[in-house]
Amino acid sequence: MISVLILTKNEEQDLPSCLKSVSWCDDIHVFDSFSEDKTVEIAQAAGATITQRKFDNWSAHQNWGLANIPFKHQWVLYIDADERVSEQLKEVLLTFVPGADEVVAYEIQRRDFAWNGRWLKHAQMSPFYLRLFRPDKMQYKRLVNPVSIPDGKVARIGGFLDHFPFSKGFRFWWQRHLGYADMEAAMRMVDMNAGTSFSLQKAAFSKDFSERRYHQKGIFYKLPGRPLIKWFYLAIWRRGFLDGHAGVTYAVLQAIYEYFIILKTKELQTSQS
Repeated sequence: MISVLILTKNEEQDLPSCLKSVSWCDDIHVFDSFSEDKTVEIAQAAGATITQRKFDNWSAHQNWGLANIPFKHQWVLYIDADERVSEQLKEVLLTFVPGADEVVAYEIQRRDFAWNGRWLKHAQMSPFYLRLFRPDKMQYKRLVNPVSIPDGKVARIGGFLDHFPFSKGFRFWWQRHLGYADMEAAMRMVDMNAGTSFSLQKAAFSKDFSERRYHQKGIFYKLPGRPLIKWFYLAIWRRGFLDGHAGVTYAVLQAIYEYFIILKTKELQTSQS
């Protein structure tokens, strides 16, 4: 069997559907950041085990959870409250048998859905995420949008993990991404002050998705005109226009988010000068 880990902070709206999608699991853990709504009560009613910790940053929070939560099973499925295990993925997980001993994590394809319910098949940044893993063989880096660092080989399983980032509306999405922009800018300042270098070769050719993504983000933050580049990448290069109005609009939102990171970075640079 597989244990399930769900991170929460005031998720009374999304958590019930999330818990329902993993009701087949006999070891559900809700890792809560001291919610002020009914999140904990909902989790308790569903029979989940509750662990609470004050949130500091994404990688530290996730690493603490993997190291301290007493999972019943060797393998853990990590999902957010605005995500759902699809029926296809459920069937795969119920019959899951680990592959070769050296495989410590599995990629799962995530489907991001727009506010109108349309699957952003082309416009989403990346369709595969390391969400099924051995917790003793996984760690995270970066303050926000953390990079998964598995200690061993990675494979891929079928099925979809469905993600609804606009479930709470545009205002919530913007507020959350303003917070993400603050942390991304802080990470950018750390890299700049430390003189961190990134490899173009690893960004382009590394077989390790996490390593490739880490170096891609580092190089991307050094490029001029990042908002336009991001829009072009999502809307044109990844053919987000095929997702219709939702795909093009999502590319615009991501470009504006990138501009927020630039503005916040400049603000931090000014305060340090």
